[in-house]
Amino acid sequence: MSCFMKKFAVLIDGVARTFATGLLLFVPFMATSQVYAAQVVRVAAVHFPPYMVRPEKGEDAGLLPKLIDALNAEQDDYEFVMIPTSVPRRFRDFAEGRFDVAIFENPDWGWKDIAHETVDLGLEDAEVYVARRVEGRDQNYFDDLSDKRLALFSGYHYGFANFNTDQKYLSEHFNVTSTYSHDSNLLMVVRNRADIAPVTRSYLIDFMAHNKDEAAQLMVSERVDQIYRQYALLRPNGNIDVPHFKALLEKLRADGELEMIFQPLHIKVLSVSAEIGK
Repeated sequence: MSCFMKKFAVLIDGVARTFATGLLLFVPFMATSQVYAAQVVRVAAVHFPPYMVRPEKGEDAGLLPKLIDALNAEQDDYEFVMIPTSVPRRFRDFAEGRFDVAIFENPDWGWKDIAHETVDLGLEDAEVYVARRVEGRDQNYFDDLSDKRLALFSGYHYGFANFNTDQKYLSEHFNVTSTYSHDSNLLMVVRNRADIAPVTRSYLIDFMAHNKDEAAQLMVSERVDQIYRQYALLRPNGNIDVPHFKALLEKLRADGELEMIFQPLHIKVLSVSAEIGK
């Protein structure tokens, strides 16, 4: 073999060795990247102001986007993403595996026949009644709802109706108008088109802070329709299990992140062992 051919063979051999070494290093890198890729956790985004506001518009308004951001900032193992759904459709979507977690739920709100695992968020909110402020009207006005025109949020579970959301039942037992907006219901009260609107307390606080003129015309009940704890409902065999989700929440609670998100709207941040209403 000529001197030139020998040098050429040595050169080719060196290139081949370099390529093989690089390939060996690259394959473990690819495997490592796959192993440590964040697990995507799909979270139901339901229009439930102030917790989530019109997710179908993609505006990321409400408390849920803030909680999602906090969960993602806390760790790298999971990537929480929001999946828009609706109040009535969320049950089917959950059962069919369209999302892994439903947050700001309560097991009493129609979930008893759907397999799920429950995580107490340690958050407490309430539903209160709102009427128009009229001279001589006092808290006794809220004692009897049977003779009142009620403005309800369609699909919501109300204590006064034994948490029955069936429109036929509500219409047969009460004088109701149902909408998909707390704002609409409150304005119906202000304009004397409805007598009483049950409203989520946290939402009412936000509404009154931004609508001073309307707020001055409203009377809020001392009586509550319901005090409820907020829960996360996890799909069995979903992309995150109860122990890991609980651990993430406790980190946020210990770091003060939950208080920063929820206390401005007077949503109580409690220990998960605290009794409801305390």
